[in-house]
Amino acid sequence: MQLSRLVLASALALAASPALAQSAGTWTVGVGVHNVAPKSNNGTLVGTPLGDLKMDVGNNARPTVTAEYFVKDNLGVEVLAALPFQHDIDVVGVGKVGSTKHLPPTVSLQYHFGKGKVRPFIGAGVNYTRFFSTKTEGAIAGTSLSLSDSWGLAGHVGVDFQLSDKGALRIDYRMIDIDTKVKLNGANLGTRNTVNIDPSVYGVAYVFSF
Repeated sequence: MQLSRLVLASALALAASPALAQSAGTWTVGVGVHNVAPKSNNGTLVGTPLGDLKMDVGNNARPTVTAEYFVKDNLGVEVLAALPFQHDIDVVGVGKVGSTKHLPPTVSLQYHFGKGKVRPFIGAGVNYTRFFSTKTEGAIAGTSLSLSDSWGLAGHVGVDFQLSDKGALRIDYRMIDIDTKVKLNGANLGTRNTVNIDPSVYGVAYVFSF
């Protein structure tokens, strides 16, 4: 009888604990590291004083934090924050012409599948990217380069691997629409002056639930 009760209690505990992180009213906080990798073709600035410039924006990794509140079982609203990402700005064939920093807060509505120890999820939301501390060098050294802020859609997929009742390892991937208009000394840089960053964002995090 004691053994039966112990087995039953263990089974109930295992069944209940995975669902805890996905129940209505639950909060999770994730701490991790993510890499922002802009797409390989960032577009061409047309009609600039230096001719048509094919742009290349570099990758960067930084610590990230997420907070998610479950409005219903398995359905949560997540906010992504991070330390500022920094990217080199290159002109193909010319070299590095500057660098910029950005903050990419993103809000997503996410659905988490299943109640087991491996729980995939999918989400969609909106991103706001603010560029700052933009510097110039090389071919445009000494000028003032500015990048406009960006609003865009964001998609999110990932998997949580439960490590304990309150913790999970998360591997995830985001695709974010980030387009910015470029100005040099306050004037549009070219007749078509938009840089399409549109990065893939991928990384790992440890997620706490409470």
